[in-house]
Amino acid sequence: MARMIVTHRVADFNNWKKAFDSMAETRKAHGWIGHEVLRDEADPNKVTIINKMKSLDAARAYGTSPDIKAAMANGGVLSAPEITFLNDEEVVSY
Repeated sequence: MARMIVTHRVADFNNWKKAFDSMAETRKAHGWIGHEVLRDEADPNKVTIINKMKSLDAARAYGTSPDIKAAMANGGVLSAPEITFLNDEEVVSY
């Protein structure tokens, strides 16, 4: 499983969250499996999303889709996203 971690500042978290939630079907179409949304303790409008994707190719396609760029604009994203792509080599549960 791949991960695409995105961090950016938003104008208003609640407005951004509505736009993010509206993109569930688009995420699924790009191999999305699940996600976590995290807010910075010192700045609750700084958001980190850990997207769980089927593959790195799917994650990159999702990250560059016109739909996601429009949703980010509608959601009030203020800064360019900081994006990290990760791939699981081995998953161990304890």
